[in-house]
Amino acid sequence: MAAVDLLGWAATLVLVATLWRQIWKQWRADDAQAVSTWLFVGQITASVLFILYSIALHSWVFVVTNSLVLATAIAGQCLSWVKRRRASS
Repeated sequence: MAAVDLLGWAATLVLVATLWRQIWKQWRADDAQAVSTWLFVGQITASVLFILYSIALHSWVFVVTNSLVLATAIAGQCLSWVKRRRASS
């Protein structure tokens, strides 16, 4: 692994930690309407496209990074659905 790859992996850790912190904050929030569904739709779409692009370039740092970003988008959307259902009950 080249030294420059460590820079990419460090960026991945910071980005994923930030996204998971946002999901945690969303989980703790009372208002399920605070986050737009379109945010997740856009994030999921962009992540899938970036994963395909990264695979085509054989950029494994970005394949992993975008896969983790995709996982956070899916988790955030699922959390949003659960909170909205609970609020409507």
